[in-house]
Amino acid sequence: MTEPHCGLVAVLGAPNAGKSTLVNALVGQKVAIVSPKAQTTRARLMGVAIEGETQLLLVDTPGIFEPKRRLDRAMVSAAWGGTEGADVIALVVDAKGGLGPKVIPIAESIASRSEPKYLILNKVDLADKAKLLLHAEKLNGIVDFAETFFISATTGDGLAELKSTFAKAMPEGPWHFPEDQVSDATERSLASEVTREQLYLQLHAELPYASAIETEQYKEREDGSVEIHQQILVERPTQRAIVLGKGGARIKEIGARARAELSSIMGKPVHLYLHVKVKPGWDDQRDIYREMGLDWVE
Repeated sequence: MTEPHCGLVAVLGAPNAGKSTLVNALVGQKVAIVSPKAQTTRARLMGVAIEGETQLLLVDTPGIFEPKRRLDRAMVSAAWGGTEGADVIALVVDAKGGLGPKVIPIAESIASRSEPKYLILNKVDLADKAKLLLHAEKLNGIVDFAETFFISATTGDGLAELKSTFAKAMPEGPWHFPEDQVSDATERSLASEVTREQLYLQLHAELPYASAIETEQYKEREDGSVEIHQQILVERPTQRAIVLGKGGARIKEIGARARAELSSIMGKPVHLYLHVKVKPGWDDQRDIYREMGLDWVE
């Protein structure tokens, strides 16, 4: 019988490279929220995937960018923190968007790292094919990548080979999680993330990053269902009006979609109650960072 293997894959990249979509695809179900908005992922999250006798611990990190605010600094700190103890580093690049000013500095930052490094050019189904090899050549000139993959996390192209390669690179050792566990996230934190995802998906550019989800109450009912009370924190009354929508229609739709998704993910009925609260300067309060799973940074 083959001995079990287990190891950690740090998934790095610029915002909107498709890291969360890739982690979800490798796990085989949704563990990280996804939206077209850059910097959707705020905290480090681990997805757990299985390939044969190997358990892959996929650390989905926030996109690395030039931080301007405390929240930005905390997110970038979480991204680099997610690489600690990694067995391999995977640099995910949006092949459609090209290298841009954010990708090269990340490549330069990992060039001297001792872990095996893999280059993953994602969204190849949307990219200019003539530029793919040029991107790969330029990045391989900066970093000594063990291998380069051309994939689409959305369509699944190239994922089987990538997953198999990751598995072969993992060290021998016992699995860290039960076979049926797909993430290290708690149901409470997952509930907050799913609601935040709906904010992004439904409000698009109307609501900037000045919003967060605070779980006031999370409890199991006797009938096996879950009751969740959440506050959507915004900075200004005008933003509160946007989230509520005309006659409260928007917040009802956000709640309905989040509730349906949570019920599907958790496999049980969910009772979700949403409230919108104006809380100026919420991104300078330590308890909010704790709720988001981020470390406080000065």
